Amino acid sequence: MKYRNLENTDLLLSEVTFGAWAAGGWMWGGTERGEAVRAIKVAYSLGVTSIDTAPIYGQGTSEEIVGEAIKGIPRDNIQILTKYGMRWDLEKGDFAFSSKDNSGKAIDIYKYAGRESIIKECEASLKRLGTDYIDLYQIHWPDSTTPIEESMEAMASLIEQGKVRYAGVCNYDAEQLVEAQKYVDVVSDQVPYSMVNRSIKSELIPYCINHKKAILAYSPLERGLLTGKMQPGYKFSAGDHRASVSFFKDENLKRTNDFLEKIKPIAKEKRLTLAQLVILWTLQQPGITIALVGARNSEQAIINAKAIDSNLSAEEVQIISAHLADLELESVR
Repeated sequence: MKYRNLENTDLLLSEVTFGAWAAGGWMWGGTERGEAVRAIKVAYSLGVTSIDTAPIYGQGTSEEIVGEAIKGIPRDNIQILTKYGMRWDLEKGDFAFSSKDNSGKAIDIYKYAGRESIIKECEASLKRLGTDYIDLYQIHWPDSTTPIEESMEAMASLIEQGKVRYAGVCNYDAEQLVEAQKYVDVVSDQVPYSMVNRSIKSELIPYCINHKKAILAYSPLERGLLTGKMQPGYKFSAGDHRASVSFFKDENLKRTNDFLEKIKPIAKEKRLTLAQLVILWTLQQPGITIALVGARNSEQAIINAKAIDSNLSAEEVQIISAHLADLELESVR
């Protein structure tokens, strides 16, 4: 494994960071708790020391799984990244969407990052994770009902108390980052980035490079789209959110797989899976600090971690990018 330092911090994250959304089961058709715990343990054994989770992932389930998986590991050996600001147990803030929890119960999700809510969420996360501090605490989504000042000042207070080491944000644009920085030192922005979703290229990436902010790229495999394992007609299990996402329309699956066929020779020559090739390409894009990659079982965790055993030349990156320039997907959201 290789590691990258978040600028102006002593926080060293593994280039492949374990993304624990799918491990929590919510919106992924459920979870097999024991297998999820094993996946995290296997990833750690291969050098994946950083784990990203959130309370909303399974309404506490993902954080509990992470807490179980890291039990017995020296705390200084791992980096825990979690979030706040998405409530399923409080009707306050921006209504996000309606969903169902892992047991099938209907729930409404709200984006809310008021001060007292943040303090309460932090205490609950610490308990579920079985730790007394969080390495990187991130607002999950912008909340238009709460001033950024209030949310970030709550973060500054938690840092002062020693319950949080560093403040991060998720899904913030450059303008929101500028505002947040007035009240606390924001060290990172976690945003979606993949071969087929590069909307942050024009504004956010240049801002983060110029202001020394880390970009934590989530969904670099675009929720499995870029593994090449899905064919037109693929059927998702009940409760899997991908069934309604345009990336997985038959025409988009076909076009994506046609692109992946063009870059497959590079993967074959380097003895990599397509997923590993995509991870390596992502990590060599300007401004991208680490790649958050999900795994629901040990096999996936091993494949993700072992991507870092290889590398891509500048020429190989250029060839992949040239093929990518020809890829057009229909009505993606």
